[in-house]
Amino acid sequence: MPESKMTATLTFDNKSIQLPMHSPSVGPDVIDIRKLYAEGDVFTYDPGFTSTAACESAITYIDGDKGELLYRGYPIEQLAEKSSYLEVCNLLLYGELPTETQLRDFVVRVTMHTMVHEQMHYFFRGFRRDSHPMATMVGVVGAMSAFYHDSLDINDEWQREVAAIRLIAKTPTIAAMAYKYSIGQPFVYPRNDLSYAANFLHMCFSVPAEPYHVNPILAKAMDRIFTLHADHEQNASTSTVRLAGSSGANPFACIAAGIACLWGPAHGGANQACLEMLREIGTVDRIPEYIARAKDKNDPFRLMGFGHRVYKNFDPRAKVMKESADEVLDLLGIHNNETLKVAKELERIALEDEYFVSKKLYPNVDFYSGIILEAMGFPTSMFTPIFALSRTVGWIAQWKEMIADKDQKIGRPRQLYVGATQRDYVDIAKR
Repeated sequence: MPESKMTATLTFDNKSIQLPMHSPSVGPDVIDIRKLYAEGDVFTYDPGFTSTAACESAITYIDGDKGELLYRGYPIEQLAEKSSYLEVCNLLLYGELPTETQLRDFVVRVTMHTMVHEQMHYFFRGFRRDSHPMATMVGVVGAMSAFYHDSLDINDEWQREVAAIRLIAKTPTIAAMAYKYSIGQPFVYPRNDLSYAANFLHMCFSVPAEPYHVNPILAKAMDRIFTLHADHEQNASTSTVRLAGSSGANPFACIAAGIACLWGPAHGGANQACLEMLREIGTVDRIPEYIARAKDKNDPFRLMGFGHRVYKNFDPRAKVMKESADEVLDLLGIHNNETLKVAKELERIALEDEYFVSKKLYPNVDFYSGIILEAMGFPTSMFTPIFALSRTVGWIAQWKEMIADKDQKIGRPRQLYVGATQRDYVDIAKR
């Protein structure tokens, strides 16, 4: 905890309480209200916790006004351009960019753990074929605790490390298996001679009947998608992982809880919702109708893939994702697709229309990632599972940081109770 250099005074009901303040390495100062209830017999009210710091963290920093995202201090644009996903994983987990030897060792450890226990195949066969892959992932990732008993002790630093590597390595395999199961194709085992991103694409799109070669441009685009989604500070799913972890739950259960939270359309499901919206619009000539609806305060319709709850400027991830989208579409020669035409026209309008510009409703990362994933051949149902496997390392890094935090307590938010006061039970015959 940063040393307190200032205090804030809260005055109410003839009481004055001195609250310490802490200055972070970057960002706004924080008022420490931990003793507020004990000394003042009051709580704070903050729906959504938008003004409350629930933890101390050194992993990721976001400046929404500047449109800035830093992993351990490194700008996301630099990492997306110069780094690789597994190098970013190493950075998030251990705090520093690895040396060549350290990175080589880390890549080997992840690569050698990509296979899942053979009996886990039976879990998939227990699901309906039309189950959403996210439903499958929630169940299978949570079930990992039934197979890997040697990495469940959260008080053992080495077991925490083993669990971290296993989750990073096996989540892509589980996601690919969920996809294969949903389309009735046989599971494809991971290959140790492929990169992390190429291996995932191979497990998703290869079949035993013929060889499949992963295009390096597609592998690079997938690696970028993983990197851009690796962590995003204390968002809903990360907070869920931390909250579950605060009870002492095992790491596999905590990550399964994060996957369940990510499934929501307001969170990880946004890129799926965005593409479904583009398909609903259908053709370019219908765009004015939907733009008018988006501007109408009385119409519940909202344009998905534009604006962001945190970023009040351009989403820094979207800039990088747009470059990848252009590369992938050029490679695949996809230019006449009607959905793509709608997306391109919406993008143009959002960057020029005064309504969107004044409200800073720029295209966000979900807008471009959905376009890329569809071009690669993924159905919309796989968009969120890909987000989940990308975010796994961020969840693990946050979970490990929480476990090591001496100030960490079990999560227990308070409430503003507005229900009935105490009353006596009335016998059913007298009601």
